[in-house]
Amino acid sequence: MIPLMKNTFLNEFATKRALADFILRSEKLSMGTTCAEFEHQFAQKQERTEAVLFNSGGSANLALLQALKNLGKLKNGDKIGFSALTWSTNVMPIIQMGLIPVPVDCDRNTLNVMAYQLEDRLKEEDLKAFFTTNVLGFAGDLDNIRKLCDNRGILFLEDNCEALGTRLHNGRTGNFGLASTFSFFVAHHMSTIEGGMLCTDSEELAEMLRIVRANGWDRNLTAKQQAGLRKKHGIASEFQAKYTFYDLGYNLRPTEITGFLGIEQLKYLDENIRKRDENHRAIEAYIIQNEDIVNIKHDHIKDLSPFALPIICKSQTLKSKYFEQFSGAGIEIRPVIAGNIQNQPFYHKYCDKSFSLPETDFIHNNGFYCGNYPEMTASDIETIISCII
Repeated sequence: MIPLMKNTFLNEFATKRALADFILRSEKLSMGTTCAEFEHQFAQKQERTEAVLFNSGGSANLALLQALKNLGKLKNGDKIGFSALTWSTNVMPIIQMGLIPVPVDCDRNTLNVMAYQLEDRLKEEDLKAFFTTNVLGFAGDLDNIRKLCDNRGILFLEDNCEALGTRLHNGRTGNFGLASTFSFFVAHHMSTIEGGMLCTDSEELAEMLRIVRANGWDRNLTAKQQAGLRKKHGIASEFQAKYTFYDLGYNLRPTEITGFLGIEQLKYLDENIRKRDENHRAIEAYIIQNEDIVNIKHDHIKDLSPFALPIICKSQTLKSKYFEQFSGAGIEIRPVIAGNIQNQPFYHKYCDKSFSLPETDFIHNNGFYCGNYPEMTASDIETIISCII
C-alpha cells in the first residue's frame, strides 16, 4: 500500500533519538526558550519579522481572528470571505467569532481563488477580510488578490498550512497578507506531531496573539510590552500582574517538545520540499499527456512545494474510473480537502445563506488526491503513474 504519509518525521530515527535525549535532559517541558528559538528560526526561514507558535494550525486560525477582534479590526457581524475549497478550521473560527462566512469560488485550473473570483464576490458582498487557503501547495494570483484587498480596505489573510515553501515569482506564499498560518501536523511539510505557527510583520498583532495564546495574560510579552500594558490598565505590582487578564484568550500554548521538533525538522525542510517537487514533476509529466485529467496550472509559481498529488478528472464518470484504479493499486486517497465546504453538516447548521460555487463543485465532484512525501520510492511513483496512463 502507498499511504498518505509513511513516517511521522523526515529522518525519523535520528529525530526520535534526538527527542528522547532532549526530554531526558530537560527540566521543563511547558512552553519556554526552545519554543521561542523555533519561532525565531521559523520567522527567518519564512522571511517575516514575527512568528508565534501554537499547539496546532487550527489554533493559529482561531487566535488570528480573536486577535483581530480584540484589536478592533473586526467586529461581530462582519462578513469574512474565504476559499470555498478549504478545511473546517478555516471556517469554524469565523462562525465561532460571531462573524459571517462568505465562500469565494476556486478555479479548477489552479485549485485556488483567483483575483477575478474575489472581485465577482465583492460585487455582491461587502467583505471586511478575505482568508485564502493555498491548496495542496498551489496558490492563486496572490499579488493581484493583495492589490484588490488593499484597494478595498480588506484585511488579507493566508492559510499556508499546505504550501510551506511555495514561492511565486513575486514572493513566498504566506507573505502576501497581513498574517499567515501554518500547520506542523503529521503529513505536512514538516511535523511536530501537533503544532502550528502564525507569521506577520505587525508587532501589534504579534503582541495580541501572544496575549490570546495564553489566556489573556502578558507573561510571554517583552518587558517593554508588559510595562506598557500594566501602565495602561493601572496594574501596580508584579504580584497583581500574575493573575491579570487583559483581553479575550485561550490556552493554545505548545510545549517545548513542539519547539524542539520544529527546530529539528526545520533542518530537513529544504530536502523535504525538493523531494516532493521531484515526485510531482515525475508524475505530472504523465498527467499532462492524459486528456481525462485537468493539468493544474502553476506557471505563476516559481518554486512549487507540493503537499499531495491532486487528480481532478473532467467528469464524474472518469473520476469513478481513476478512483477504482488508484484504490485497486493500494494507493490511499482522500477528497480534495473538505470539498465544497457548504456541503458540510456544520455549515448547514450555522449558515443560512448558500452561494453558487460551480468551480468548487467541479473539484468536489471530480477530484481526489494521494500522498506525496520524501520517502516515496521509484516503485511507488511507477505505481501511481501506472494508474494515470
